[in-house]
Amino acid sequence: DDQFDNLEKHTQWGIDILEKYIKFVKERTEIELSYAKQLRNLAKKYQPKKNSKEEEEYRYTACKAFLSTLNEMNDYAGQHEVISENMTSNITVELARYVQELKQERKSYFHDGRKAQQHIEICWKQLESSKRRFERDCKEADRAQQYFEKMDADINVTKADVEKARQQAQARHQMAEDSKADYSSILQKFNHEQHEYYHTHIPNIFQKIQEMEERRIVRIGESMKTYAEVDRQVIPIIGKCLDEIVKAAESIDQKNDSQLVIEAYKSGFEPPGDVEFEDYTQPMKRTVSDNSLSNSRGEGKPELKFGGKSKGKLWPFIKKNKVLMVGPSVK
Repeated sequence: DDQFDNLEKHTQWGIDILEKYIKFVKERTEIELSYAKQLRNLAKKYQPKKNSKEEEEYRYTACKAFLSTLNEMNDYAGQHEVISENMTSNITVELARYVQELKQERKSYFHDGRKAQQHIEICWKQLESSKRRFERDCKEADRAQQYFEKMDADINVTKADVEKARQQAQARHQMAEDSKADYSSILQKFNHEQHEYYHTHIPNIFQKIQEMEERRIVRIGESMKTYAEVDRQVIPIIGKCLDEIVKAAESIDQKNDSQLVIEAYKSGFEPPGDVEFEDYTQPMKRTVSDNSLSNSRGEGKPELKFGGKSKGKLWPFIKKNKVLMVGPSVK
């Protein structure tokens, strides 16, 4: 009985392990779907809006490569959806069905085991009952025999009473013989049943339970392999997605993008000529006789002239008619 209790606990633990693994895989599939959804939403979020300035930006090779990355992320997300679908169909659904079958199989074996136990217990009770009856009848027969012998030895007892005592003793003796035969038959039957129970029925049930347990262990191992294979199957396609991203990155042409900027922003502006030198020392060279103090005071101040260019012509680095401080160019 203890063995059945122990096996019941162990096999229930085995089913619990299976159900725990099913729950683990189910949660993994939910993570894969959630991850795929997040990747798709991320790719969608960064897609250029139609008829917008963003769409014009994708003339540049770097932006085209980024667009390719976004498109590949959608395919990448699709492979995580494939992982979820295959794990669901090949593991969780199959294992859930198997667990139900396993529970029924386990139930039938322990039902047969309990039934066999009950049968041998009933046989034992029958044996005990027949043995007690045989023992009681033997004692009764012995007492009847002693009573007869006592009556037969007493000269004061009538022959009729002696005969009655003799018949009672014979009847009790016959009952004891019948009980003995019944006890012997039941004992023989019990020994046969007990031999069958311990050498045939219980070993067969234990063997079936062992085979059931080993199938369960093999099944969970196969499911773990499937778990890895489902992941492995998408690796080539995910690899292709990553290869396409690398290919797009390698197609980026910095010279082409620079030329697009040059073409977009060239102004056709001609650089200004040199600024003429204005010599402020000319008045110092004049003599006093040539120029009086009064005349020199009346002379206007010299004006700064820009290389013969008109004052209305702005330089490319001028804002609001003020010259920007421009440092040396960096190459």
